Amino acid sequence: MEPVAESRQGELVSASKSSLTALTLGAIGVVYGDIGTSVLYAVKEIFGSGHVPFTPDNVYGILSILFWTLTVIVSIKYVTLVLRADNAGEGGLVAMMALASQAVKDRPELRRVLLAVGVFGTCLFYGDGVITPAISVLSAMEGLEVVSPRFAKYVVPLTLVVMVLLFAVQKNGTAGIGKFFGPITLVWFASIATLGVVHIADNPVILKALNPYYALAFMWNNPGITFILLGAVVLCVTGAEALYADLGHFGKQPIRVAWFGVVMPALTLNYFGQGALLLQNPAAVKNPFYMMAPDWALLPLVVLATMAAVIASQALITGAFSVTKQVIQLGYLPRLKVLHTSVQDTGQIYIPFVNWGLFVAISLAVVMFKSSSNLAAAYGIAVCTDMLITTVLTFYVIRYAWKYPLVLCFAATGVFFVVDFAFFASNLLKLFDGGWFPLAIGGAVFSLMVTWKDGRQLLNSKLRDDALDLQSFLEAVFVSPPVRVEGTAVFLTAEEGTVPNALLHNLKHNKVLHLNNLFVTVRNHEVPWIGLDKRLQIESLGHDCWQVMIHYGFKNDPDVPKALQQMKGRGCELDAMTTSYFLSRDSVVPTIGSGMAPWREKLFAQMHHNASGAADFLNLPNNSVVELGSKIEI
Repeated sequence: MEPVAESRQGELVSASKSSLTALTLGAIGVVYGDIGTSVLYAVKEIFGSGHVPFTPDNVYGILSILFWTLTVIVSIKYVTLVLRADNAGEGGLVAMMALASQAVKDRPELRRVLLAVGVFGTCLFYGDGVITPAISVLSAMEGLEVVSPRFAKYVVPLTLVVMVLLFAVQKNGTAGIGKFFGPITLVWFASIATLGVVHIADNPVILKALNPYYALAFMWNNPGITFILLGAVVLCVTGAEALYADLGHFGKQPIRVAWFGVVMPALTLNYFGQGALLLQNPAAVKNPFYMMAPDWALLPLVVLATMAAVIASQALITGAFSVTKQVIQLGYLPRLKVLHTSVQDTGQIYIPFVNWGLFVAISLAVVMFKSSSNLAAAYGIAVCTDMLITTVLTFYVIRYAWKYPLVLCFAATGVFFVVDFAFFASNLLKLFDGGWFPLAIGGAVFSLMVTWKDGRQLLNSKLRDDALDLQSFLEAVFVSPPVRVEGTAVFLTAEEGTVPNALLHNLKHNKVLHLNNLFVTVRNHEVPWIGLDKRLQIESLGHDCWQVMIHYGFKNDPDVPKALQQMKGRGCELDAMTTSYFLSRDSVVPTIGSGMAPWREKLFAQMHHNASGAADFLNLPNNSVVELGSKIEI
C-alpha cells in the first residue's frame, strides 16, 4: 500500500473512532439520563413498601430481580431486538407506529387498530414526560432531608424553582448546554458506581444476587408479594423507551456501547451497593441512595443528583417537542408555533405551547404529590403501557415487514409480552393511588388527537364534495381568459386536482390571473425522511399552470419556497420578488348532523381556530402571503 493511502486510511479510522466516542458520550448524556436517575428512588420504594421483611435471602432476591429486570427488558428486549426495528434509521413509538402501519397497509382494519394503539402510546409519552422530571428532581432534592431534617420544608419550593428555571431557558435551545450533558452524566455514573463499589467491598456476599436462582426462589416463595412489588421494580427501567426514541440521533452502536460499557455496570454496582448497605443497616431504607454517601459528600452529591435529574428532564422535554412536531405532520394535532433554536441542527426546536403546558402539569404534580414516594405510585403505569405497546407493534413489524415465520415471531416477542404484561398488571394496583394522573394526561391528549384527525377527515370530505375539478375549471376559464398579470401565484390546496377557494375568490374579486400559476398540495408520509430527489411531483395543466405535489416525511422540516426552487429548468422559473402565495383560511362551523358528537365538533372548531397559520408552518415569506377566508359547516 502507498504511504499516502495508508496515512489516509489511518485518518479515516481515527475519525471513525473519534465520532463513535463523541456519539457514545452524547448518548450517555441524553439517552440514559432518565434510567440513570432511577437509583435515587427504585430501591427505596421496593423496600420502603413494608411488604418485604429484611432477611438476607429477601435482599438477595430483590437485588436479583432488579438485575435480571435490567437484563431482560433493557439489554435483551430494547438493546438487542427493538433497536433493530428502525424506520429509515429513526426510532421511537411514532416511527414504530408508522413502520407497523405500513407493514399491514393491505389490511385496513388491522392498520386502523395499530394506528390507534400507537397514537395512544404516543399520548402516554406526555404523561411520562410530566412524571419523570417531577420525581427525578424531587428525589434529588430529598437528599437535603438526609443532610438535615430542617431542610424538609424546602424540598418542594426548591423543586419548583428548578422547574421554573429549566422551562424558562428552553427558548434558548440546548445547543449551548447540551455539550455538557455527556460529561456531567458520565461523572454521575462514575460517582454512583464508586458508591456501590465501596459498600460491595464491605459486604461482597451481596454479589450472590447475580445468580438468577435468588430471583426465582423469591418469586416462587412469595408470588403475591412479587406481583405487588413489580409496580416498584419497574422503576429501575423507566427511561428504557429513550434507547429506542433517540436511535435517530445517535445510532445503534453508540447506544449499545454506552449501555454495556458504562450505564449497566454503573447501575448494577449502585443497586448492589444499596443492597449491601441494607444488609448491614436496615434503617437506611428511608433513603438508601443518600445513606451510602459519607457526610462530607452529601451536599456535593445532592448538587450532582440535581444536575443529573435536570438533564434527564431536559431529554424528555426535548423529546416532547420532537414528538409533537412529528404528530402534527402526521395529521394528529393542529399546527403549533415551532421555533428553531439552532442554525446548524434543524432538529433543535422549541414549541412554546408544549413547553408551558408541561411546566403547568409538572408543577401541579409536584404540589399534589409532594414527595418522590407519592409520585412513585403515579409512575410506572404509563411506562409499562408504552413498553407493552412497543412489544405488540414489534410483533407486527417482524411478522409482516420482515416476513419472519409466525412461530419465530411469537418466540421473539412472546416472552417480552408476558413480562411487560406482568409489570402492567402490577401497576394497575396503583391506579387509584396516583396511577390515574399520567393516564388522565394521556387520555386528554388522545381525545385531542383523535378529534383533530376525525375533524380533518370530515372537513376534507366536505371540501371534496363541494370542490370543482381543476382541469375542467381551467379549460372553462381559458375559453374567455381573464387579464394575465406579471408574476407567479402559488395556490395551496389540501386536495390535489380540485379548485382552491383562494383561486375562486381571486377571480371573483380581482378578476385577474397571474402569468404562472402553481397549484400546490403538501403531503406528509408515514416515513421519517423523504429525500430531495423525491420531493416534487409536477404535472403541466397547460396555459402556464402546473399541479405540484410536495412530499415530506414526518421528520422533514416543511419549506415550500425551498422545495419550489426545484421547478427551475422545468418550464417555470420562480422569482421570489414576484411570487405570491394564496391560502384559504377556512372557518369551521359546527352543525348538528352525522359528523362527530357536538362537543367534539365544537372542540375541533376551537382547535382549528387556534391553529397557527399555515404560512409560518410552511415557511412562507410573510410579505408575499395572501389569505382569503371562507366558512365551512361540518
